[in-house]
Parts: sequence; C-alpha cells; structure tokens
Amino acid sequence: MTSTGLAAVLQTRATGVDANTLREVPVALASLIPALSAPLPAAGHAVDFSIQGLVMTADPVVKVILLILVFFSIWCWAVIIEKLIEISAANAAARKLEKALATGGVEALMHYEDSHPVAQVVSAGSEEWRAGPGERDNEGLGEARERIEYVMRLKLSTEVRRLKRRLPFLATVGSAAPFIGLFGTVWGIMNTFIGIGATHDTSLSTVAPGIAEALIATAIGLVAAIPAVMAYNKFATDIGQYSGRVGTAIGLYAGQLAKRLVPGG
Repeated sequence: MTSTGLAAVLQTRATGVDANTLREVPVALASLIPALSAPLPAAGHAVDFSIQGLVMTADPVVKVILLILVFFSIWCWAVIIEKLIEISAANAAARKLEKALATGGVEALMHYEDSHPVAQVVSAGSEEWRAGPGERDNEGLGEARERIEYVMRLKLSTEVRRLKRRLPFLATVGSAAPFIGLFGTVWGIMNTFIGIGATHDTSLSTVAPGIAEALIATAIGLVAAIPAVMAYNKFATDIGQYSGRVGTAIGLYAGQLAKRLVPGG
C-alpha cells in the first residue's frame, strides 16, 4: 500500500470506517520501510585516501616538493651506506695499527704495509725519520719528535677529510628537509582554504582530502631528515674516535723514532 493509501486508511478513523480497514494500517507502514531505508544518492565521487591516491591528486607544487624530498632521502641512504663501509674499514685499519705497535714496536711500523690509507700516515713518519733533520744537526729530542709527528698528522688530516666527505650533505638534509616538507604542507592547506572559499562548503569531506595531501609532505620530510641526522651524529662521532686512536699511535711512534735520532740511542 502506498502513502496515499495510508492517508486514506487513517482518514477512516475520523469518518467511522469499520475495524477491518483499520487493520490495514500496519501493512501500510511496513510498505514504507524500504523507501525510508534506501541510500541517498552520492553527493560526489569517492576520494581515494591511500598514500598513492593522495599523492596522485596532490597539487603540482606539493608533488615537486615530494620528488625533491624523495631524491634527498635516496641520496642520504647512498651516503649512509658508503660511510658505513668506509668507517668500518678505517676502524679495522686502526685496530691493525694498534696491534702492530703493541706487538712489534717501532721495528714493525718502520716496514708497515696496509692497503688502507692509514699506512700512508705511518710511511710519512718513517720517511721523515730517514730524511733526518737536514741542516739542523744539533736537533733535540723534542724537536725531532715534533717534526716527525707533524708530517704524520698532515697525512692523518687528509684521511679524516676523506672520511668526512659528503657528511655536510647529511647535516643539510637533516636540518632543511622538515622545513621543505612544511612548506609543502602550508601550500596544500592554503589551496584547501582557497577551495573552501570558492565552493562555500566547509564540510569535512571537502576539507579532509586537501589537508591529508598537504600533511604527506611533512611526513616525507621527516622520513628524509631523521635518518640523516642520526647518521651524521654517528659518523661524526666514529670519525672523531678513529682520529683519536690514530693520533695516539702517531704520538707513540713519533716518540720512539725520535729516540733513535739521539746519539747513542
């Protein structure tokens, strides 16, 4: 029974229609349930809230920022892997140098050989010792040690500079990437509010997609920055420790070589 029939049935209550007609009221009400429970027509197309969907529908400026941040992240991981290999090899070479100095003494280091550049540090000291003081025949023990140690530390500084290469990039990404991502977020939110003003629609379904797209830029910025900062701090500490270990070996070796320059030593 339709709504018109329901109205007619209800009207019988006032006009004194018989009870059989009144019993049809529940049937009429039941016939209205499918119409009331039918879904309303969609107001617009469905929004894809997956990461891929939000990126694909993002503003062009936000997409450019995301590409820059992804490039920075990939480059950072390439630098991180490279430095892990280099610093691991440097620490192994430092351990080998310390072991040679502890077991073989100055004689072992005078003919020290290693494929790692730390061997050049030792060779520089040995060559300076063999070259002698030159015109200063009356060179003292302290002066001899200082001269030998000086050339070895020059070689060490070259090695440390090699290990520190590309570390400034990690520091730059670690400090700048969050702000680059934040710029993308601000840009996306600004466009969202411009869209709200144009459509005069402040519903959550209108605001949420634009804000979600904008926040992805901040998330990618943090993804790029956090590993870069952690890696930079670790590598800077490791290189400092390596430099200190080799510097200690330099001091010991230079002192032992200087004693050989003393008459009767």
